[in-house]
Amino acid sequence: MDITLVEETPFRFRIERQVPMRVPGVVFATRELLPQAAGDKALEQVVNVATLPGIVRASYAMPDVHWGYGFPIGGVAATDMDAGGVISPGGVGFDISCGVRLLAAGIDRGPLAPRMRRLMDILGDTVPRGLGPGGLWKLSGRSQLGELMVSGAAYAVEHGRGVPRDLERCEDRGTLPGADPSQVGQRAVDRGLRQVGSLGSANHFLEVQAVDRVYDEPTATAFGLHTGQVCVMIHCGSRGLGHQVCSDHVHAMDQSLRSFGIELPDRQLACAPAVSTPGSAYLGAMAAAANYGRANRQLLTEAARHAFTVVAGAGLDLVYDVSHNMAKIETHDVDGVRRRLCVHRKGATRALPPGHPDLPDDLAEVGQPVLVPGTMGTASYVMAGVVGNAAFWSAAHGAGRVWSRHQALRRVRGEQLHEELESHGIAVRPKSWRALAEEAPDAYKDVDAVAVATEGAGLARLVARLVPLGVVKG
Repeated sequence: MDITLVEETPFRFRIERQVPMRVPGVVFATRELLPQAAGDKALEQVVNVATLPGIVRASYAMPDVHWGYGFPIGGVAATDMDAGGVISPGGVGFDISCGVRLLAAGIDRGPLAPRMRRLMDILGDTVPRGLGPGGLWKLSGRSQLGELMVSGAAYAVEHGRGVPRDLERCEDRGTLPGADPSQVGQRAVDRGLRQVGSLGSANHFLEVQAVDRVYDEPTATAFGLHTGQVCVMIHCGSRGLGHQVCSDHVHAMDQSLRSFGIELPDRQLACAPAVSTPGSAYLGAMAAAANYGRANRQLLTEAARHAFTVVAGAGLDLVYDVSHNMAKIETHDVDGVRRRLCVHRKGATRALPPGHPDLPDDLAEVGQPVLVPGTMGTASYVMAGVVGNAAFWSAAHGAGRVWSRHQALRRVRGEQLHEELESHGIAVRPKSWRALAEEAPDAYKDVDAVAVATEGAGLARLVARLVPLGVVKG
């Protein structure tokens, strides 16, 4: 497909609408961050998403955009639920409610340094990770799992695995409404029963970091951050349960496309009207999987707290927890009219501005924390939502891949990468050398450039830069 990009600003490109697109495409990026890898069809996917029934305003892509399943990773699309707008599982992704949680420690980098190795040893020994079963919470059966899928992080806190303040600093207070565990198939249940409180594999991690630089002192203070402070960043999602939910409902929607008269340029965009039976079924199952993901990060938080207490006598306070693989029912102004939209964010995080009614009271004046993780050996960023965000209050979720995992394995040896990271003072506890090589820093875009582009595009503003001290990898 021949795609012409019109540069509107140094941080915004437009793909003009052409048949069968219903809206234009908009890519927030610099020229250097545009998809350039051979075979990366992310821009073609931006165009394909623009053909979805009911889509409004534009098919958006964030600065970290790259090729995904159906939707590009870094894709944002909103459909009008009252005008035939669809829900597409490909617009959420297989790892439903994959997200990032940032914790601020009651200790600074200097005092922790002599105890760092012991801390990483405890985290490496106690945090379950990798493919397959293994979690920190052994659920009794489907009934208990159902309760967890309804209440999410709140269920974990109610059972002594966290503190009430955790929920104040979690998107949706830790519970996405509308969960319907009856729409979660038995195979997904079987997988989920054995994985609550685990990192998984691929790009998921638990990283000990330090605040390297603060750009906005008042906002950083409101978030609970200061220069030199130690933090913990957790990146994971809904594990096998979420993956199975996506697989099951993609298949069901693919089978129902003809009955709704929907034609698509790519069957990976399989969808159904959000208010239809299959649409409602998926939304209920997706919310259940999202709550599972939030409970999962809550359990890993408690594991990190235990390690910090044992090693340093220090606590960990939640800065924020936000998902970046979600579809949410939201109300937005579109062409001057308030509309009920199904907002897909795949590899894109919600970024609420100051004054938004969904923010907790202590963040109302500064906006929502936006968490932009890098990869091993690179920085991560804390940003904040801004007024004027055109992409339905959405922002980048990370650096974005430029090499496939196969390419990374051909170019990087895990043992050598481990030595290199350790030589730079970054303690690494990998599950395997292969998994380490797949997530090499060179396999990703420059996260510093992504953060600058995110701010330049008016999606979020810089608050703090974090650097890695140690990482537990899936």
